Amino acid sequence: MTDVVVSVDVAVPAGTAWLALTDWERQGEWMLGTEVKVVEGNGRSVGSKLSAFTGVVGIGFTDTMEITSWEPPLRCVVRHTGKIVQGTGVFQVIEKGPHSSTFVWAEHLRPPFGVVGRLGWPVAKPGFELGLRLCLQRFVKYAEGYRVG
Repeated sequence: MTDVVVSVDVAVPAGTAWLALTDWERQGEWMLGTEVKVVEGNGRSVGSKLSAFTGVVGIGFTDTMEITSWEPPLRCVVRHTGKIVQGTGVFQVIEKGPHSSTFVWAEHLRPPFGVVGRLGWPVAKPGFELGLRLCLQRFVKYAEGYRVG
């Protein structure tokens, strides 16, 4: 397993950050090249299943997930169940005051492709982290303008 943890401060209350984070169908507005759909359940409870396609011009992969922990407005854990992405992902919101919070995104992943993936991960990891950091920059703008509905 390998861990990647990134975080960003957001000028919105924790509850707003939480709603923005877990608005699955709109995640593509801040998550690079990703479209998420709730495929089973309501997307707001343990056992709900999600499907996220990540790619460009139809070339990419589908990441299937199941919500294993749902603790609004603080923490959501998903188990990645796909062939490419396996492990757990955690979205955590930390309240910093009435108008600010921190979003922490952690991925605890098993690199795909067996030995080749494990050997290649040190080369791929910086690019993966850069992608997550770009997503966080986009998330700040998205969350600060977020409106329910």
